[in-house]
Amino acid sequence: MSETVIDVGQRPIREIHEEIQDAAKSSGRIRVVNTLSRHNLGVGLPPGIDIAFEGSVGYYCGGLNTGANVVIERNAGWACGEGMDGGHITVGGYAGMSCGSAMISGTIHVKGDAGPRAGVAMKGGNIVVEGKIGYQSGFMAHSGKIIALGGAAASCADALWEGEIWVAGEVESLGVDVVVKDPTAEEVHEIDNILEPLGLVDTSRNWRKMISGQRLWYFESRDASAWLMI
Repeated sequence: MSETVIDVGQRPIREIHEEIQDAAKSSGRIRVVNTLSRHNLGVGLPPGIDIAFEGSVGYYCGGLNTGANVVIERNAGWACGEGMDGGHITVGGYAGMSCGSAMISGTIHVKGDAGPRAGVAMKGGNIVVEGKIGYQSGFMAHSGKIIALGGAAASCADALWEGEIWVAGEVESLGVDVVVKDPTAEEVHEIDNILEPLGLVDTSRNWRKMISGQRLWYFESRDASAWLMI
């Protein structure tokens, strides 16, 4: 399989985008080097390509991905994979705030921790975090799953809609209108099917499944206790 190498450095990001899009038409694999934690790398990637970013990247890497397989060697800044609609993103280290925000489908796999509000307003897909998810992760998630293997920070799953937050490990505190359920064997099997391709299945985990209590779905504006921090 042919490989195209693209050097970022201090070059204009627009030039980098054009080179990546051109390489995607003819190359099976793209390797992006000298990333310098630059922002907006690999936005709007097409399906059917493999692209690897050596080192760390800045904000919005992999945003609006439509099916590419993206590997980030080290850390990613805010909003990695925001609005993605298919494909797979692997972050080798830490993912900053709002990882996977508003994503529609696909999978984001974070090998380290994820920052605050991971999966905020997500509409589908899966976010798998081997470490801990940050403050208010899953805020207003409409659909999809966040699976955290290393615990969760405060206000977890705040104001959920139909998304699900699965946590193995300590949860500092729950957000507003959260219900914690003991998952069924069938539900755990579904989670294992997501984790199995990543090599992360462990049958000894004690899962906490968090869903919406649906109180916020039908609240009266005068009923402050339904929407203020309680």
